[in-house]
Amino acid sequence: MLKVAKFGGSSMADAAHYRQIRDIIVSDPARRIIVVSAAGKRNSQDYKITDLLYLCHAHLKYGVPCDSIFETIRSRYLGIRDELGIDLPLEDDFDALFADMKTGISEDRLVSRGEYFSAKLLAKFLGFDFIDSELWVRFKFDGSIDQEASYTALARAAQGRSAVIPGFYGIMPDSRIKLMDRGGSDITGALAAAALDADVYENWTDVSGILMADPRIVKNAKTISRITYSELRELSYSGAQVLHEATIFPVREKNIPLNIRNTNDPSNPGTMIRDSFEDEAPTEGPLITGIAGRKGFNIVTVTKNGMSSEVGSLRRILEIFERYSISIAYAPSGVDCYSVVIENKQFEPCRYACLAELQKELEPDHIHVSENIAVVAVVGRKMVFRTGSSGRIFAALGESGVNIRMISQGPEELNIIIGMKERDYETAVRTLYERFIH
Repeated sequence: MLKVAKFGGSSMADAAHYRQIRDIIVSDPARRIIVVSAAGKRNSQDYKITDLLYLCHAHLKYGVPCDSIFETIRSRYLGIRDELGIDLPLEDDFDALFADMKTGISEDRLVSRGEYFSAKLLAKFLGFDFIDSELWVRFKFDGSIDQEASYTALARAAQGRSAVIPGFYGIMPDSRIKLMDRGGSDITGALAAAALDADVYENWTDVSGILMADPRIVKNAKTISRITYSELRELSYSGAQVLHEATIFPVREKNIPLNIRNTNDPSNPGTMIRDSFEDEAPTEGPLITGIAGRKGFNIVTVTKNGMSSEVGSLRRILEIFERYSISIAYAPSGVDCYSVVIENKQFEPCRYACLAELQKELEPDHIHVSENIAVVAVVGRKMVFRTGSSGRIFAALGESGVNIRMISQGPEELNIIIGMKERDYETAVRTLYERFIH
C-alpha cells in the first residue's frame, strides 16, 4: 500500500511540528511519499515564509535592501535545523541564494525556495530521499501542467524510494522555475498521488476535515466524515472553504481517495473523499452531507407572455449576459419567464447597459431585479433516496420565517439551491443544520 501525504504550511511552522510530522509518518509505513509547503505562521503575529519571500522580491524590484527580511527567513530555517539536531549545512545554500538575489533572480525561483528548504530539512530529519520538483513537475509553454510527462518522470524518480518533495513549483520547457497558484502544494500532492497510483492521498492541515456548515454561523459545526467528489464540488461552488478544484482533479481522475487530516489531532480520521461509498445504506445516516452558501447575488427575471414558445429566447438572454462577461450562477425558469442568478459585483458595473439590451432584444412585458439575495446549497447524496426531502427542507425554513425567493434542483437530486434575502441567510443555515444535522 502507498500513501502520499501532503503537509501544509501550518504543519511545517516550527521544530515541534516537524516532530509531529515525523511521528505521523513513522506510525504508518505506507506513508512513503511526502509533499511539503514552506513554513507557515507560528502565531497570529508571525509571517508566512512565502509572504516574506514575495516581499524580498518586491524590495529587489524597486532597489530597496531586503537584508533583514532575508535574515529572518534564513534564521527561521536554521533555527528549525538546530533545534532538531539535523546535520545539514544549509548556510552555503542560503549564501548562494543571496548572491543570486544580488545579481538578478526571478520571483518564481526566489519564492520556490521556501518549499525547497522545508523539504530538504524534513527529508534529512526522516532519513528519506529528497526529490526536487524541478525534476518531475513539467509545465507546458502555455503554463498548464503536462500531466503525462510529469507522471512518467516521478514514477521513474520515486521508484522504490521513500522521499520528500517540495510543493508549489515545477519547471518550464526552457528550464525556468514556475510557481503554481497559491495553495499549489495541494496540487503537487495530488499530482504525486496520481503519478504513483497511490492508494490514498492524505492532505494534512490544521483542521480535522471539512465542516458541515460555516463555523462563523454554526458554532461547533460537525466534521463531514464521508463525502463524494461530486458533493464536494457542489459545496465548493456554493461557497464552502474547501480544496481548490485543481487540487482535486488529478486524484479524482484516477479514483484515488482523498483524506483530509489534522496534524495537531492525528487520531482524528478527518474527512474521506471518494467517488462513491458502496458500503453504506442510502436510507441510513444523515439526509444532508453539508450546507454552504454566499451572499451578494441578484436575480434578474425577464417576463413575456408566450416567451416559452419563442425558439431561442433563453439563448438570447444568456448571450447578452455573456457579452458583459457576467457568469450565470443558476437559471430557474417559469412558464413565461426566465430568471438568472448573478453576482452583484459582476452585474453592478454594467447594470443599466445590460438591462437596456435585454429590453431592446426581447421586448419583454417586464424585467425585475431582486437585490441583496443570498444563496444556500443543501447538499446530500442520500436526498434522492428519501421521499419528501425537499418538502421537509422548505417546511423547516418556512417555520423559521425564511421567505424563499428562488429554488433550483438538478435532475441528479444531489443538491437543492435556495435563494432568499440576505437578512435571512444566517437563520436559514442555522435552521437547516439544527433540523437535519445537529
